[in-house]
Amino acid sequence: MKNKLIDLNNHLFAQLERLSDEDLTPEQIENEVKRTEAVVSVSQQIVQNADLALKAAKLVAEHGAFVGKYLPMIEARSE
Repeated sequence: MKNKLIDLNNHLFAQLERLSDEDLTPEQIENEVKRTEAVVSVSQQIVQNADLALKAAKLVAEHGAFVGKYLPMIEARSE
């Protein structure tokens, strides 16, 4: 899997477009709102995880690689 934060951005805008569809029935709107709530919930976790990884990278950049041994291991993916 090669998801990136830009993919999350695209998913969020796609969901916004679905919510903006003026041809939706009330039932379809209700379903889209439920889907939106789920997407937002997962999105928040992804953003929090990315923020934590960024904070760890800043910590290493500011204090040197030796602090890395105190951080939880996150597997790096090769691109």
